[in-house]
Amino acid sequence: MTALVALGWVVFAGLSLILIWWIVVVFRLVRMLRTGLSVLRGLDETPDETTLVSVVIPAHNEERVLERCLKSVLAQDWPALEVIVALDRCIDGSEAIVLQLAEQDERLKIVRIDACPPTWAGKCNAASQGVSSARGDWLLMLDADTNADPKLVRALLGEAIRRDAALLSLLTDLDCSAWFERAFQPVAMMVLMQSFPPDRVNRDERNRPFANGQCMLFQRSWYEAIGGHGAVKDDLLEDIMFSKVMDQSGGRVRVLSADGLLSCSMYGDWADFRRGWTRIYLESCGRNVDRLGQVALRQEVLGAAPPVLMAAGLTIGVVTGTAIFWIMAAITLLVQWAVLFVIYSRSRQPLWCTLLFPMGCFEVARAHRRARRLLLKGEPVKWGGRAYVLEPR
Repeated sequence: MTALVALGWVVFAGLSLILIWWIVVVFRLVRMLRTGLSVLRGLDETPDETTLVSVVIPAHNEERVLERCLKSVLAQDWPALEVIVALDRCIDGSEAIVLQLAEQDERLKIVRIDACPPTWAGKCNAASQGVSSARGDWLLMLDADTNADPKLVRALLGEAIRRDAALLSLLTDLDCSAWFERAFQPVAMMVLMQSFPPDRVNRDERNRPFANGQCMLFQRSWYEAIGGHGAVKDDLLEDIMFSKVMDQSGGRVRVLSADGLLSCSMYGDWADFRRGWTRIYLESCGRNVDRLGQVALRQEVLGAAPPVLMAAGLTIGVVTGTAIFWIMAAITLLVQWAVLFVIYSRSRQPLWCTLLFPMGCFEVARAHRRARRLLLKGEPVKWGGRAYVLEPR
């Protein structure tokens, strides 16, 4: 029994560390929420409705989601709007979808792209060519897998003007219907936000620039001043690079929560999901193999340690009659569950998905390890119809 009690104290120490971790997460959540991250506030502003907003949508084989995206954009309640679809080497039914909708709405324009220069990433090239046909003073870059509420453009423009933002980006609501999305997507976003906390992004000093390429609104003057997509042409996370270049040039970068005004269905199947997040983490960690390994290890520990230690604490506490062991296990379990409940609720995910959190941690760890392996072995990263061999930095 003495040995079991000694083991109980070891478990108690481990549970204390886990509890401290989640308390820190709570502190960060409160700090972020207090800064006012909702784009909905932009609806209280009254921007000039004659201001032309050009929506540019790069599309590479997006027939799965493109019709939904375009219909939602064309349904915006903003009167001065043009929509440009840059069809990037599409070999599926994307073009037919755009042509059918263009016959019904003259605001919809098509830019066809048959080739991509070797020094450009495919999405950057497509977006740049789309912008070349745009006339608006504001440029809204949307991914083809997004779905917009009719008030999106009005809210974005109102907040961009109010905050004097050269680049305003949104954290979209994620459509999670497939099993792999529900299990892994919330954790994947949590890890990304740990690297780029929104409250720190939105500071004027000692900030950490970040943007989400699913939705980026630019003041055109600032976009052109930094060189447009040419400034980020070979980057596989052009959004984060845009934010860095803009910040270094003196433009104000802001990121807000979509809060129901924009959702995104990121990946159509499990293979795309794994490739996509591997690419995201590879670039968000700066192609740094040590950083990728550290994050992977942290997520493995966070996925495995809490359930094991909580179960051990409850068991040892009951068997030995030492209440402090099972009380600590119960408190840690409740705190972790409460924090996850808030995070998953704000991500618009069902409560039961919190039970999948350990699985999510392990898959996110694997994504980081895959990214690390790609760098070390010089294996190609496939994205947007091309393969890129990247080197560690």
